[in-house]
Amino acid sequence: MASVPAVRPPRTPAEWAAYYQLRYEVLRRPWQQPRGSERVPADDEPGTLHALLLAEETAETPTALAVGMLQPTGSGHQGQLRFMAVAPAAAGTGLGSRVVAYLESQARAAGLREIMLHSRDSAVGFYEKHGYAVVEPSHTLFGVIPHFLMRKQLF
Repeated sequence: MASVPAVRPPRTPAEWAAYYQLRYEVLRRPWQQPRGSERVPADDEPGTLHALLLAEETAETPTALAVGMLQPTGSGHQGQLRFMAVAPAAAGTGLGSRVVAYLESQARAAGLREIMLHSRDSAVGFYEKHGYAVVEPSHTLFGVIPHFLMRKQLF
C-alpha cells in the first residue's frame, strides 16, 4: 500500500462524502439499513471530533480508508468513541489503530479523562489491545450484533 496521509478531520464536501460513504458501507449496508442511517445528529454537535484517513490526499474523488468519531458526553470529562470503520481491503493494516490514537490525542487535548464506547462483539479484542476494558454487555444492534460497553481512562 502506498504511503497513507495523516489522520485528520474531513475538510471538503468530497471528503465528507467519502467519510459517510465508508460509515455506510461498513456499518450499515451489510445489515440492509437505509442510506442516511450512517448519520446522526451528534455529527454536527459542538465538540464532536471526526477522524478521516484517506487513500491519498491528492485524489480528485477521495476514498476513505478509515474513519471514526468522538462525541463529548454530558459528564464534561468523558467522550464516546463512535462509528469506527475501516475499509475491508485495508483491515488489519493498522489504520484503525491510527484513528483511535488520533481521537484519543484529540480527547486529551480537549481535557477529556475517559473514553467509553459500545463495541460490536467482533471488535472487542481490537479495543482491548488499545487499553479499553469491557464493563458489561450493552445492546444488540439490528437484532443481531451484540455490543459491549467498554471504557478507557486517559492520563
